[in-house]
Amino acid sequence: MIKCAQGVLYLSVLVTFAACNAPPVPLDDILIEKTSVPEQCVRAVKVGDFVRYHYIGTFPDGNKFDSSYDRGSTYNVFVGKKQLIEGMDKALVGMCVNERRLVKIPPQLAYGKQGYGDIIPPDSILHFDVLLLDVWNPEDGVQTNTYHTPSVCSRKVEVSDYVRYHYNGTLLDGTLFDSSHTRMRTYDTYVGIGWLIAGMDQGLLGMCVGERRIITMPPSLGYGENGDGSDIPGQASLVFDVVLLDLHNPRDGITVTNQVVPESCTRKTVSGDFVRYHYNGSLLDGTFFDSSYSRNRTYDTYVGRGYVIAGMDEGLIGVCIGERRTITIPPHLGYGEEGTGTKIPGSAVLVFDVHIIDFHNPTDNTEITVTFKPDECDRQTKKGDFVKYHYNASLMDGTSIDSTYNYGKTYNIVLGANQVVPGMEDGLMDMCVGERRHLVIPPHLGYGERGVPGSAVLVFDIELVDMEEGLPEGYMFIWNDEVSPDLFSEMDKNSDKEVEPSEFTDYIMRQVTEGKGRLAPGFDPYRIIDNMFSNQDRNGDGKITEAEFKLKADEAAAHDEL
Repeated sequence: MIKCAQGVLYLSVLVTFAACNAPPVPLDDILIEKTSVPEQCVRAVKVGDFVRYHYIGTFPDGNKFDSSYDRGSTYNVFVGKKQLIEGMDKALVGMCVNERRLVKIPPQLAYGKQGYGDIIPPDSILHFDVLLLDVWNPEDGVQTNTYHTPSVCSRKVEVSDYVRYHYNGTLLDGTLFDSSHTRMRTYDTYVGIGWLIAGMDQGLLGMCVGERRIITMPPSLGYGENGDGSDIPGQASLVFDVVLLDLHNPRDGITVTNQVVPESCTRKTVSGDFVRYHYNGSLLDGTFFDSSYSRNRTYDTYVGRGYVIAGMDEGLIGVCIGERRTITIPPHLGYGEEGTGTKIPGSAVLVFDVHIIDFHNPTDNTEITVTFKPDECDRQTKKGDFVKYHYNASLMDGTSIDSTYNYGKTYNIVLGANQVVPGMEDGLMDMCVGERRHLVIPPHLGYGERGVPGSAVLVFDIELVDMEEGLPEGYMFIWNDEVSPDLFSEMDKNSDKEVEPSEFTDYIMRQVTEGKGRLAPGFDPYRIIDNMFSNQDRNGDGKITEAEFKLKADEAAAHDEL
């Protein structure tokens, strides 16, 4: 084989040239000039292959006698099976897709002495400008080439799985015929049950979410002899560049992974509990769609009652406070075929990374744990007592809310007077001075849905510092001694038979100071006395007469406020 400087080569040469510029001689074999060669040639034409190519046929003087371009369709034929003139059969062997050749064919390897009707005269040398677009063999199957493999692959596509994937579809020469990317929507389908062309049904098997692969298939596994009637011609090899985004099976349930369970877990969620949790939500390929952290607020809901999607309802059962878990939810337990219409596409598998902040049940009471009790406990707190205590307040995850120690003073209340939340009232009952307790207060006994944060379980570590015994229920003032028979006269300092508010107040305060009477502790004494005066001032004229006062003394409660 002799190659000249112009890039022309003979496949069979019977005459030896003295130099490349020797005078022309008759062609004994085809002459090929490669005018364009692709950078990569994955496959070269062999005898027995089926090819699709375009060509322009001319005589040596440049006159055109035929062109596939003019007909608007490629020439499709088997190579080496005498379906072509002998010279073209030889010229196509070894060609690569997208390679272009100028081929000169002598008459003995073309139409010879007979020519071809009125088109090609006898003994014509033929020139062909050939561009190869496709090559395949009847024995070809699907070829896959994975060019990106995810670091983690917990599951691969199997027959009857449902997948969501993006793809670019091209012919073998690179001509794009379709793309899911341009539609901005994945292709969603079952695999291996005939919903796809056979080559894609096979090519998707074994893929991992996040994997990228090239799937090449012959027309027998694609659109066959007729193509798709529009962009895919008949007898075309197809190339799909695929990235798998999602994978599930209709039989799937939720899966729980990556569990981090706290060492101490005295209780787990059951159906009917109210749960506060943080989450990050993503699709199976890692695409983020939502997060409670970005809103700086937990998601708060009942579990097991249909308040959330079925997969989350199930995934939040059996968790501990402080637990972290990843819940993977197939679409039939998530947002189904429709998705949410915005961030969550239809038929999407959802992945939630969940952190349980707290939970409670509407039937819960305040949980009281005594952490220290003094050896001597002569008296325990009861309703009406005025108590002074310290506390540290926090959420269930340990987040500090408040502490009296920061202010350097106790918190002081009257038990049973609705001055604190009901859960704290419960926790302070029957305590000894010096006793310490750990309280867990559910929100319906705490600050409810409007708390900070709303619906939060609260934790208080309290210490009773001091207490003052309260009055019997219903009393704001009692006598320690016997009531004076001259009570009205003692109050009426100016002896005008009327007791003014100032006289009444001075008298009661003197009785308290001298230890003869007691006002309810923890309240404003002057407001108590004003209320007592109003009770005695029956006609509301701002003064108490002896008749009014006696009426009060005659009532059934002999040791009432007065």
